[in-house]
Amino acid sequence: MAPKHFLTLDDLSRTQLLALLARAIELKAERRNGVLNESLKNKTLAMIFDKSSTRTRVSFEAGMRQLGGAAINLNPEDTQMGRGEPLQDTARVISSMVDGIMLRTGPHSIIETMAEYSSVPVINGLTDLFHPCQLLADLQTLIELRGENLSGCTVAWVGDGNNVCHSWMNAARILGLQLKIATPEGFAPAADVVQRNQSAISLSDDPQMAVSDADVVVTDTWASMGQEDEKAARQQAFAGYCVNEELMSLAKDEAVFLHCLPAYREMEVSDAVIEGPQSAVFQAAENRLHAQKALLEILLT
Repeated sequence: MAPKHFLTLDDLSRTQLLALLARAIELKAERRNGVLNESLKNKTLAMIFDKSSTRTRVSFEAGMRQLGGAAINLNPEDTQMGRGEPLQDTARVISSMVDGIMLRTGPHSIIETMAEYSSVPVINGLTDLFHPCQLLADLQTLIELRGENLSGCTVAWVGDGNNVCHSWMNAARILGLQLKIATPEGFAPAADVVQRNQSAISLSDDPQMAVSDADVVVTDTWASMGQEDEKAARQQAFAGYCVNEELMSLAKDEAVFLHCLPAYREMEVSDAVIEGPQSAVFQAAENRLHAQKALLEILLT
């Protein structure tokens, strides 16, 4: 039987996604209450990082250990991948020795190839096109703050139409959210992702319009990994897109602010907002651990 992969949110049905989020909340409570859970005892996760990481590495490695399993960190430069071994060969070999593979890489085609040739589940820890694990944590956070029924919730995305934005678009369609996206000209999300999710989204270049009366406001760094040489040009293009107190005041009084981190303060978000009472940024960062533990349970057991 073919393994169950998690490359985008579309690999889960609405029912499966909500069940995963409910389980994540249970696992968080277990962790805080000191409950021993060894559901992944004798299971091993291979973690491959083509791109640097803080939250992804710590959350997956800690999650495997907390559930009784083990994680192996693989840097391509320290393996035969760095010497040009074909990806399909790497996938076949690694998957014959472990119970799951988490890959954090660039082109989405790389993780699709890994999944095609792997005999065990492959998890998307980030690609240039999608970041579904971040959405699991964000959605868990919203359920904790607003209740299980997120249908009809209005989410404003302000900034680059990047991988996290794409995953928010998938989430909006799956869960019945309304996603209002504001990006500067030339930085809109990918056309094919827009087409697939057009029933749940609206596009503009007006941050004020997007944030107005929103339940949730989300942003991300203006220059993602691999775009560092564009940083100066992007800062100029994104002038006016900083989520500051003035912009945040246009959202509902009880609106939640989210950012996947790392955050560059006084650029895409002001210090006052990320440290303010509406910010759930660090709650969501912790929830990477709990949501991914729920994901690992589903995929590896």
